[in-house]
Amino acid sequence: MTRAVICTVLAAIFSMNGAVAFAQATLNAIKARGMLNCGVNGALIGFSAKDPQAHWSGLDVDYCRAIAAGIFNDPSKINFVPVSSKDRFNALQSGEIDVLLRDTTWTSTRDTSLGLTFTGVNFYDHQAFMVRKLQVKSSVDLNNVAVCVLDDTTTKLNLADFASTRKLVFKILAFTTSDQAIAAYDSKRCDAYTADHSGLLAAAHKLTEPDLNTILNDVVAKEPLGPAVRRGDEAWFQIVRWVHFAVLLAEEARVTSANVDDQLKSEIPATRRLLGVEGNQGEALGLTNDWAYRIIKLVGNYGEVFERDVGQSSPLKLPRGYNALWSDGGLQYAPPIR
Repeated sequence: MTRAVICTVLAAIFSMNGAVAFAQATLNAIKARGMLNCGVNGALIGFSAKDPQAHWSGLDVDYCRAIAAGIFNDPSKINFVPVSSKDRFNALQSGEIDVLLRDTTWTSTRDTSLGLTFTGVNFYDHQAFMVRKLQVKSSVDLNNVAVCVLDDTTTKLNLADFASTRKLVFKILAFTTSDQAIAAYDSKRCDAYTADHSGLLAAAHKLTEPDLNTILNDVVAKEPLGPAVRRGDEAWFQIVRWVHFAVLLAEEARVTSANVDDQLKSEIPATRRLLGVEGNQGEALGLTNDWAYRIIKLVGNYGEVFERDVGQSSPLKLPRGYNALWSDGGLQYAPPIR
């Protein structure tokens, strides 16, 4: 073996070891501080919001809790960090937060140019318009109108694409926060307000006369929402990704927070691997082998989370739609644990 080859091999080994050490940094830091720093919206009903009693709730909040449950066996060991649409990526890049769970759309630019990577899609959504009833029936009627939108988002970019494609002219009023945009629409500074469909349903609860408004059927753009972590943090990426897969697999296996203890006695191999009765999937992730059991017991499966946060038991009352399991005609699908 030549000296050049030896040097190349050693460099590869040192590089690999360095990458592994870096990849473990986030999990080690979280365990050392005893707390997960989770970046959230903080003001979006159904996804992340705090009530007057300072209790956090929402789909993204429950995903934060699921991650904490898998690590600590305690879903309360979280520091929820509200981040704006403008500052959310800087907060992740700087290490202020460990994971971004802020109704954030997965795009190619965000996945390749911002030093972060998405771990999956925990909610399939689409962008739409809210308008006042009796004034607008479809997007065809929106030409030469003022549209409220949140700045520094894909929503604003999608609006420009939609106008160009449909040959429409909009007067765009962009705002720093969704509350500002909603208030402007409610005060009739805008003829329409555009956001994720789920965000529009949440916004309706903040309008003076919600029943006088409606959401158009027109789909402005796809909005695949999901968690993001810092790029290069492979071990942490795997944990956040498999937390999502675990809650999907639990629903598929009909394992719930109510029956998970009984399911520990299941004879179904896939269920036994999911709950850590067999195999060492948890150890491979740097967690305990009962990591998924903890998540299901303390937070629930995907169906439970969806139902209470955005489903029929929530103020949004969304149907499962695309967020149904693949076996029920939806897009939510998880690879097996084995």
